Amino acid sequence: MAVCGLLVSLTWLQGCETTVKDPMTALADTSAHDRTHLKSMQMMRERTLTDDPVYLDLLAGIVWRPGYGVAVRREALNELWANDRDRTMVLLRRQLPRMTNWPWLTECCQWIADRDITELDPALISSWGRPRALTPDETDRPECIALVRMHGRDAVVDKIYELFVTSTKRSQRGLRQRCWDLLHRLGERDRLIALATESQPNAEDIMLLDLNAAARDFGMVPYNREEIIWLQKLRQPENEDFWREAAAAVQRVPQERRSELEMRDLAVVVAATRHRQDLLDAPVTRLYSHVDGLLRGRQHYSEYNPGIPSPDPMMERLRTHRERLTWSDLAAIELALQALRHAPVRTHLFAYADEDHEDESTEFGGVIALDEKGRFEVLEFKPRIREHDLKFNASQDMFDAGYTSLFHFHYHAQEHRNRDHAGPGLGDMNYADNTRANCLVFTFVDENLMNVDYYRHGRVIVDLGTIRRPGSG
Repeated sequence: MAVCGLLVSLTWLQGCETTVKDPMTALADTSAHDRTHLKSMQMMRERTLTDDPVYLDLLAGIVWRPGYGVAVRREALNELWANDRDRTMVLLRRQLPRMTNWPWLTECCQWIADRDITELDPALISSWGRPRALTPDETDRPECIALVRMHGRDAVVDKIYELFVTSTKRSQRGLRQRCWDLLHRLGERDRLIALATESQPNAEDIMLLDLNAAARDFGMVPYNREEIIWLQKLRQPENEDFWREAAAAVQRVPQERRSELEMRDLAVVVAATRHRQDLLDAPVTRLYSHVDGLLRGRQHYSEYNPGIPSPDPMMERLRTHRERLTWSDLAAIELALQALRHAPVRTHLFAYADEDHEDESTEFGGVIALDEKGRFEVLEFKPRIREHDLKFNASQDMFDAGYTSLFHFHYHAQEHRNRDHAGPGLGDMNYADNTRANCLVFTFVDENLMNVDYYRHGRVIVDLGTIRRPGSG
């Protein structure tokens, strides 16, 4: 009986042994098990084919393409490094910032630090420059940990700053934008303002020329990558008139208030100069009191499930954000309320909302701007990319129009009785954080009534009450 049991065990073990006929084909098959992939690499080593160019191509793909386990990626990276170090460096320089598999990204950063590959500093910094919700503390990022191991904690910020200053090629624009974004997140804004203000960039350094112009004409610089793109768009010839008008309008803003201006504030300052010059000199306390009076007694509805942990039921109230509201926030709210008092604006908004209600493929949106005569206007931009009726995807055309507009807006118009979703959800708040635009969301309460919320980055949300369809009573 013991002999029979041994034979059965041996037979079972032989049956479990991984069998690979063609290792190259097996490696290319992302549906194969990790054991199959690892066995295939072992076979290639045994056949001394590890320097085969086709095999090296395959290994490079395993390192970054979706569909492979971490153990397989680790083996492929080590194999590639052992056979072609230059190729491995190029691969990681290109692909590390694009990796979305968090455990593998973490291991790659450790791998780089273990080997003290300082030539990959730009790849680590570029990857770190992409914000990740998983690690709100920047010092917990694996890229940061790797850089600290190689250079020491005190040297890391200077490494990022140096990379920003020296990366002047057009092909390095994305890297440079991520450096700028990261330096802001690390608390280096004053240093960047000084750089933009005091530098004398050459004609080829377009990005620094743009930053210098913003510092000179507006007294401020962008915060993140999206605002840098915003600035670049405003510097184009088609926006020359807006730039000139904004620069003149900013001079009307009291000096002590200019330091808090952001890209989103330029259109507000221009609109205030055209429509409400009284806003320019108004103290924040007076503006707050006036807005508070306008909103008091209005009916408010709120999003019951915004998608964030433990949402505050008062998160959409003006008083909740009193200490964080800037002059521009309050001026923008005043202008929004003024625009919504105009029957033609409300008529357009309701007609567009009716279209959205009938279309179940997406949410609709657009911008609220000033036309050439200085009047409020609603510009429609229906999404080109449509996923489902609970998501709005802003088109590039909308962004282009939004750079000189007061507000980005979209609807929650899935149902006429949609009051439980009156307010921005998590996706909307992330949109505001990324774009740093002033935003409005319009939500049907009933067929003739919509709730309006103002929101911007940092989860500042103010419920502006409701608007009624003109002619409905």
